[in-house]
Amino acid sequence: MDALDPLTVDRRTLLRTGLAAAGTLALGPAFWREALAAEPARIGAGPYGPLGAADTNGIRLPAGFRSRVIARAGLPVPGTDYVWHLFPDGQATYPTADGGFILVSNSEVPDALPGEGGASAIRFDRDGRSVDAYRILSGTSNNCAGGRTPWGTWMSCEETDRGLVWECDPTGRAAATAHPAMGAFEHEAICVDPGGRRIYLSEDHRDSGFYRFTPTRYPDPSAGLLEIATLNPDGVVTWTEVPDPSARSVQCREQVPGSTRFRRGEGIWFDSDVVYLATTGDNTVWEYHVGTETMERLYHGAALGDAAPFQKVDNVTVSSSGDLFACEDPGDIGMGIITPEREAARFMSVTGTGQRVPEGPPEDVQNEITGVVFDPSGTRMFFSAQRSFTVGVIYEVTGPFRQDRVAPAAGPQLRLDAPER
Repeated sequence: MDALDPLTVDRRTLLRTGLAAAGTLALGPAFWREALAAEPARIGAGPYGPLGAADTNGIRLPAGFRSRVIARAGLPVPGTDYVWHLFPDGQATYPTADGGFILVSNSEVPDALPGEGGASAIRFDRDGRSVDAYRILSGTSNNCAGGRTPWGTWMSCEETDRGLVWECDPTGRAAATAHPAMGAFEHEAICVDPGGRRIYLSEDHRDSGFYRFTPTRYPDPSAGLLEIATLNPDGVVTWTEVPDPSARSVQCREQVPGSTRFRRGEGIWFDSDVVYLATTGDNTVWEYHVGTETMERLYHGAALGDAAPFQKVDNVTVSSSGDLFACEDPGDIGMGIITPEREAARFMSVTGTGQRVPEGPPEDVQNEITGVVFDPSGTRMFFSAQRSFTVGVIYEVTGPFRQDRVAPAAGPQLRLDAPER
């Protein structure tokens, strides 16, 4: 073939154009280690500026933003007679034909109350008023996070020793279905790469695995290949089959010697060919690039120490503008933002009466922010304060959220010299 003219491109452009996956370039690990080495997000003011004083809900937000209560655990959802579930966690939204939308939410009721977890849903009209609420999953425990699928279902994850992923109908009309092929472990969340036809899964354990599942007949996840990641020193990820996803005798993460152990994998989200994985134990948000099968740190809060704008990242979401929002678990609870310009800032803090829980064993009383997600219009943010008012509450935040896609910050400049003929 003819030699290529020398071409200077930035890191993000390289990934977007697909040059990274072009086998004809025959570029080895040393090239990709240099090419994909981007600086983690830096501390900044963020696009919305400093936080204001606490509002009537005890929430501090930037200027122009406001909050309201959507549902309190143990009380009927406004406009309905449905009593909202305890300890709300992971969430997703779905548009409806009448211009409204559905919000689904998990219930992280622990094993001590077996079968009392599951998931519920609230249906809103086009003006954001709740008009119905109902159960979509019953008989399960510790339903932590999950993920929305491109085909319109909700994957609810059980965070138990051999928990399963349950596929739910947001309308509640179809019964939920378990998918054991996706593994039996302490599931936290999932996300779907529709282009690659794969599902990525996180595990909430002190030394957790990072998994991907390839359905035999996408999008049906009832059968397929479960693999676990090994992150190599050059940033390249190797995927290895988990021999026994049912984990009858050995935990999934123990079945592949040498696979990488992440420090409590929690929130996970797919956007623009990137899987974002939050690990709470080291306060890190990772970027896994599906095209190149490489991984890097986007946010490394542990390295920032006390200067980190937010701590112990948990559930994450990416807005229409490309801004990543990350919940905190637990402590001085709130939420952070990481912009496409690779700037990290605090977006919200939850304080005040009713947000603190009574003293007791830490595992029973620590509050955390969970389930951050936007409605289909991208103008309403929802999140849960899982232990506020002791048993949990869901809030809505509205305000001048950026809507247009923001151009990502340019990475290191790379020079691809013409190969020899």
